[in-house]
Amino acid sequence: MELKSLKNQFDLKELELNALLEITQAINNNLPEVSLYKIYGFIVRANLHIKKLALYVKEDDWHCKVNYGTSVNFLPQELDSSFLKARELQRIDQETTPDPFDEFDLVIPAMHKEEVLAFIFVGGIPRENPQERYKLDTSFIQTLSNILLVAIENKRLARKQLEQEAMRKEMEIARGVQQLLFPKGLPYTENLKVASLYLPHQDVGGDYYDYIKINEHQFVLCIADVSGKGVPAALLMSNFQAALRTMIRHSTDLREIVTELNHQTERNARGENFITFFLAIVNMHSRSLEYVNAGHNPPLIILDHGTPQFLELGTTILGSFEPLPFLKVGQVHFDREFTFFAYTDGLSESFNEEGDPFGVDRIVKTVVDNQELPLDQINGQLLANLNQFRGKSDYNDDITLLSCKVLIGA
Repeated sequence: MELKSLKNQFDLKELELNALLEITQAINNNLPEVSLYKIYGFIVRANLHIKKLALYVKEDDWHCKVNYGTSVNFLPQELDSSFLKARELQRIDQETTPDPFDEFDLVIPAMHKEEVLAFIFVGGIPRENPQERYKLDTSFIQTLSNILLVAIENKRLARKQLEQEAMRKEMEIARGVQQLLFPKGLPYTENLKVASLYLPHQDVGGDYYDYIKINEHQFVLCIADVSGKGVPAALLMSNFQAALRTMIRHSTDLREIVTELNHQTERNARGENFITFFLAIVNMHSRSLEYVNAGHNPPLIILDHGTPQFLELGTTILGSFEPLPFLKVGQVHFDREFTFFAYTDGLSESFNEEGDPFGVDRIVKTVVDNQELPLDQINGQLLANLNQFRGKSDYNDDITLLSCKVLIGA
């Protein structure tokens, strides 16, 4: 009898050793998680002779990853919350345990350090000597499960690190692309002054502004905001800028330019992104400013220190409708001077701690009250007013300011 018992223990240890070798080999072969779970289920069933099993693993939530031998399919079954506090093996009382978990004999928590990685529900364990057999089987299945789950967690961490590195490189590329979009220098002469301020909400924003000199008498001012972030948004805006600069070299017809930009955006974005855009051509000789507002926050212009005007005429956002449903070109004439101010909605739609937006009225008041100051100081005053207004609230979008002053001698 003693010899038979020793042989049974030897056979059991041999099965356990084979199980460890199999699961270790599967892990070393770098098999995907799904395959590892399948191998785990096969090993537990074939080598340990456990007839029923449900393995619940903690990810964002608890999910059943392995299930066999049960009358109920546990894969879509939520883990009953009554088991969450278990930190050691528990016998399952079929009379008090909630259905359908009452068909198991034991629940075994798999621990790593002080954290529960999984709950293993087992049933149908052979019971020649129930107390001792439970001890052997449960101790080993905990070990086997820990090896599997720690390996899978390490794979997840490695994958997450690779994803983070890929995202870091993507952001680096997008930052580089975006920096190329902005003009290298802005004019600041006695007759023409242009200034900007750009605050990205994240590493890579979706805003764009530009100053383009056409000839000695004409120049372009524009500001845009693309939906989305990251490399796709940066590439879309890069294509947009390239198309704009190419067209400006061949035409100053705003209707033609905006129509073609809409076509290019719709083709490149494929309905996934759109662009709000404001485009103006200033002619110092004819003392006129022609513009199209394509769904952007209306810039304001102050003529000869008069009442601010909003530049609203134009069309809808670019990239969503082909052809554009309507298109109007606005025109403003100035006598000797004007102050122009444009911005993206990250400014007007910044919120304070009470949930109130900064709004257009505060922008207009700041620009009007400070129009005699240098442009950089106007932009700085706006930012200071915004920071005071929002208090401890975070920025929730990119902020871009583009301002211009023109003064022509009598």
